[in-house]
Amino acid sequence: MQKYAAGRIQDLDRPPVPAALRTVLAMIGSGEASNRAAIARLTGLARSTVSQQVDALIERGIVAETEISTSVRGRPPRRLSISPGAGSIVIADVDVSATQVAIADLSGEVIARDVIRIPVDHGPEELLEAVIECVRAMLADHERSASLVRHVVAGLPAPVDFQHGCVVRPPLMPGWDGYAVCDHLQSAFGCPVTVDNDVNLMALGVVAREEADAPLLFVKVAAGIGAGIVTADGAVHRGADGAAGDIGHVQTSTRRGVVCRCGKLDCLEAVASYRAVLADLGIDESSPDDPSQASRELARMVSHSDAQALFRVRQAAGDIGEVIAILIHTLNPRTLVLGGPLSEFHDEVLSGVRAAVYERALPLATRKLTITTSQLGTDAGISGGVALATREVFSAEGVARMLAASGE
Repeated sequence: MQKYAAGRIQDLDRPPVPAALRTVLAMIGSGEASNRAAIARLTGLARSTVSQQVDALIERGIVAETEISTSVRGRPPRRLSISPGAGSIVIADVDVSATQVAIADLSGEVIARDVIRIPVDHGPEELLEAVIECVRAMLADHERSASLVRHVVAGLPAPVDFQHGCVVRPPLMPGWDGYAVCDHLQSAFGCPVTVDNDVNLMALGVVAREEADAPLLFVKVAAGIGAGIVTADGAVHRGADGAAGDIGHVQTSTRRGVVCRCGKLDCLEAVASYRAVLADLGIDESSPDDPSQASRELARMVSHSDAQALFRVRQAAGDIGEVIAILIHTLNPRTLVLGGPLSEFHDEVLSGVRAAVYERALPLATRKLTITTSQLGTDAGISGGVALATREVFSAEGVARMLAASGE
């Protein structure tokens, strides 16, 4: 019997998996060791024991062993890696107007991806069923078994209760409050599911792919504004209830009397989000038929030095920088990364944020701080989801679960 709770699966009646087998698989999966000799040296296990465990993993189809070069004398060196057929991971990066979906193998290599252009305000059932259908089609197209999906990660643009796998009173997602996203996806794929805030995934993606120095603060400026925090040891800081980084509803110091979706006045999201900038400039938001229409129009206005557009973008950057300066003092990150559609206007946004941060934060917190924009663009969430999923698959629990399932 399998018991699902808080995005994880507990096996209640499977026999225990030998510790040596778990250890060997974890080392290969994490990349800590790539040959039998290295495993024996790092673990202290006898070479014969290591060989037995590696042979068992190869027989189960989880590990592959390949020659990496020819040798003039003696046996050619061989490399251990996770087999491409050992399983898949699934990532769904949900945004307000579209959802990116990807499947990857257990080494983290993305095999296929697609975009579902269903607005998030259509509700959880319609969107999640579309995600499930899309994933099943991609798996079938690439001849990958749906029964070997090892982990699913879903990133949502809302405050997420990480322990229960649901969103809590999301201002941009009507109908999603308290909906059991984790349970919905678990029932479809029969594997553990992690539901997280989308900006947390983006922060992880930047650390994993761009090798940015941590602690890292990632700020996404889109329809809403949120922050993802990666600590010095590479973990996401989510806070006690998953609300860490929800900076969109911090009140700005400039009083403009703008009512936010949350019902409060002058929240950062209400005055400085991408959506707020578009609304103030009279630019219609993009439609599913033309998803880049709004960004093209704003880019046109900025490139033509439209005074109103330049002023509004710089004003938003200053408001964002004011709130970020508080976070810089609180968290003392080594790297600040800006993402989301507004960050595409690098010169105006970066200069405005930098000016506010350096004006308000003390030198000790900023003297080694790097402030930049993400080079990953919309890939950041997928990359972070892959990093999180592979970490879970090769955790102690994930390895034991995979070995137990492969031994059935």
